[in-house]
Amino acid sequence: MLREASDAFPPASGYLDTASLGRPPARSVAALEAAVRETAAGRPDQAAYFRATEESRAAFAALVGLGPERVAVGGSVAAHVGLIAAALPEGSEVLCAHGDFSSLVTPFALRVGLRPRQVPLAALAEAIGPETALVAVSSVQSADGARADLAAVTRAARAHGARTLVDTTQSTGWLPLSADAFDFTVCGAFKWLLCPRGTSFLTVPADGGGLRPLGAGWMAAADPSASLYGPVTALADDARRFDTGPAFYTYAAAAPALALVREWGQEAIGAHDLRLADRFRAGLARLGLPTGPGGSPIVSVPESPGAAEALEAAGVRMSRRAGRLRFSFHLYSGEEDVDTALAALAAAG
Repeated sequence: MLREASDAFPPASGYLDTASLGRPPARSVAALEAAVRETAAGRPDQAAYFRATEESRAAFAALVGLGPERVAVGGSVAAHVGLIAAALPEGSEVLCAHGDFSSLVTPFALRVGLRPRQVPLAALAEAIGPETALVAVSSVQSADGARADLAAVTRAARAHGARTLVDTTQSTGWLPLSADAFDFTVCGAFKWLLCPRGTSFLTVPADGGGLRPLGAGWMAAADPSASLYGPVTALADDARRFDTGPAFYTYAAAAPALALVREWGQEAIGAHDLRLADRFRAGLARLGLPTGPGGSPIVSVPESPGAAEALEAAGVRMSRRAGRLRFSFHLYSGEEDVDTALAALAAAG
């Protein structure tokens, strides 16, 4: 995996911040540069950019176990979640986890007439009750990598007639999940799926799940080429009705990135990522530092004085989140990156 990654990605070391932004593979960089140059030269290949969007839709669908007709493309998780928030009946209770990512919870907080409720992640399943209309949770928490017990949440939701929305932004790419197990999923693909920012996917039930295509434009039409002017009179009969216009350059680069993830396989990528994270946790334990939740390539530790500066001086790229230092290990990370980060933490005391 590491040897293949060294050939597939531009050279770099010490990058442990995939939970913020994934590194695009060389093939995506080439596709992006080509698209920009074509447009700058007055020869944009718009048909190719639309093909790349459809290739991205199909690749993502395959990664989450669906057909492409169940996947909508867009540019923002929050915009996708907003569709779901807008479709809920007045007075609906929406259950979320304390400290979950703001793009998942804010649309429900801002929708007038809903009753959002937050509970600790570990208590989410048992908090579902007869008044719960929707449970919204990230499969893996952004702040510390904690994994939701999705099986328990799904069982409890079904028992009470509640729907489920799972944000897989921090898992798809290393953790195989079937989107068909949930009513809705959303995924920002610019992290573990290695796409540029502005690549986002929404999965919906076959019947659309009662969503209204509030952002519909000509791309959401049954026949986009015949729907350029005036109101769209016939929307697509599948998830494409929830599409927003794709950012051409973004999806030109996304298609080859998603193809790479499919080629290597989420199981193999996840095994590599978790092995490195476990090596890091073992090193933290030797330093007397807390290791946080397991089973995730995201590891966070309390920030101590001078630690961030020592990591920066060592060339380690991580992020500050919720008062902690967050490290995330992906397929282009290696043992040397783990050991460099541990040495910097040890030097900082």
